[in-house]
Amino acid sequence: MIVNRDHKVRGPYTAFADVAGAYERGRPGYPVEAVRWMVGEEPVDVVDLGAGTGKLTRALVALGHRVVAVEPLDEMRVQLEAAVPGSHAVEGRAEVMPLPDGAADVVASAQAFHWFDHDDALPEIARVLHPGGRLALVWNSRDDRDPWMARLSAIIGNESIQESDVVPILDESGLFGPVETASFVHEQVLERDGLRDLVLSRSYLAKLPPVDREPVLEAVGALFDETAADGGVRLAYVTECFRAERLTPAGSQLYRSTDGK
Repeated sequence: MIVNRDHKVRGPYTAFADVAGAYERGRPGYPVEAVRWMVGEEPVDVVDLGAGTGKLTRALVALGHRVVAVEPLDEMRVQLEAAVPGSHAVEGRAEVMPLPDGAADVVASAQAFHWFDHDDALPEIARVLHPGGRLALVWNSRDDRDPWMARLSAIIGNESIQESDVVPILDESGLFGPVETASFVHEQVLERDGLRDLVLSRSYLAKLPPVDREPVLEAVGALFDETAADGGVRLAYVTECFRAERLTPAGSQLYRSTDGK
């Protein structure tokens, strides 16, 4: 979790800065039906928070939504702007967004909510949402029910999201209504270099020195060589989605200015 309050100082998520290219080349996108469930059918104003290289941004734009991508790392924004030409990307964090009060119909975040300082981020998200606006969260989790994915996870480990990682945090904030959940399945096909990039883009591996990282990458390469068909491997995912509406209690003083005063 990010605990750094100074938005000009890069926090522990900066492991991604060194692997931004690998992240863009190797990470999966999100199924369109999941994105529709998160933000709805009609075009709206969306903030993609912790947008990274724009894996979610491009899906939102393709569905016609008006998107502002907020991302703290220069290296990730460079990849995003190349992948989603004409996108509006700005420097910022979940805890301090350079956006006016009530600017968004939806604040969406992919693979990032667990990095936020929730005590600061949730009021800031609520500030940026207009009354009745929606917070939507999504993660791609490797599906270890698939035998090949189980073998990959045995080499590199796995991280999955549970309702307990999200629902109590939103409930306890008092800022959002009941949390709805949905799951979707999809696949990603990768060649050898793409699989290496996917593995390298994991923050825990990116932080390792090369001497410790290389044996893991070699083991993954051996798994690819053993199992690939037609030059690629298929990776099975479960896309876990959460959404909740922003509450506006009577007499609440939810908004605060972007300079924190």
